[in-house]
Amino acid sequence: MENGVCDNGVCSSESVNGGQDVWSSKESYSFSTDHLVVMVNGIMGSSTDWRYAAEQFVKRLPDKIFVHCSERNVSKLTLDGVDVMGDRLAEEVLEVIQRKPNLQKISFVAHSVGGLVARYAIGKLYRPAETKKLEASSTNGQPQESSGSIGGLEPVNFITVATPHLGSRGNKQVPFLFGLAAIEKLASLIIHWILRRTGEHLFMTDDDGGKPPLVQRMIEDQGEYYFMSALMSFKRRVVYSNVDYDHFVGWRTSSIRRISELPKWEDAVNEKYPHVVYEESCKGTNSETSEPTSTEVSYPERLEEELVTGLSRLSWEKVDVCFHKSRHRLAAHSIIQVKDHTAHIEGADVINHIFDHFQT
Repeated sequence: MENGVCDNGVCSSESVNGGQDVWSSKESYSFSTDHLVVMVNGIMGSSTDWRYAAEQFVKRLPDKIFVHCSERNVSKLTLDGVDVMGDRLAEEVLEVIQRKPNLQKISFVAHSVGGLVARYAIGKLYRPAETKKLEASSTNGQPQESSGSIGGLEPVNFITVATPHLGSRGNKQVPFLFGLAAIEKLASLIIHWILRRTGEHLFMTDDDGGKPPLVQRMIEDQGEYYFMSALMSFKRRVVYSNVDYDHFVGWRTSSIRRISELPKWEDAVNEKYPHVVYEESCKGTNSETSEPTSTEVSYPERLEEELVTGLSRLSWEKVDVCFHKSRHRLAAHSIIQVKDHTAHIEGADVINHIFDHFQT
């Protein structure tokens, strides 16, 4: 059984697997929609963190999308590590797909560390497409390989919001550490006491049997986990980043950029998206042509360069956001996703931007 609640034409329920489903109140909705949108919370979060965005999505696309706000990784469960959370999320997504056999497409919208969890989960859910001979449409008789599927569904949008794609280790990646090398080093030594295994993954101090840090491993396919192939299979990959006042996730790590690549930005002139201050579409680059990193730089810098180079092999849409004029700007990390309907409503234009550019 699922207990349902309706409010202003939008219904939601706690699903059998513990998550939160959000859908239109139209009776035909659950039968006609074919696009699953999975929303993933960040550290110490819950399924309600994305409730505002989920409601906006189904109000505007009542017959096309089915939103599932994940709740397999909530509260203290978010401290169990990116891999453990990723496995849980993958299982949860498969259960939703099994309950909704009409689904054909899938997208992810994730906040903070939830973006890394989603990247891990899609690596597990990805299945390569079989190479098939083209029939009547073939022009050269050569086999063609499609991009594969995520849980048997067509991957469409992969969107992260304030996600530390380059990790949080040193090099001014965590603003509240003030960029002081001594404090950053101390943080990497004690983070496991505070954020447990997830902290080790974020600060890349994990060592599973002599393996490289997990975040580093996730820029390549690893055995049965197709991390990069899965990312590549999505039609769109989008990162939303706070340019300042995000004390937990720095601008570079959330936007997958080097210091030299950070753009100059000015206050937005688009009234519809007053907090979106910069946008760009970055084509994938050939990592083989990248210059080698000098051995004279620090380990965090070398690791960061490897992550930027690896992830930049794929194309990304990058959207930079600024709440520096907001009364609650110190809560930018939460405002960007409208975590609280009242306190963080200034971020509604970011949700509108996500929706307006969302591919169905």
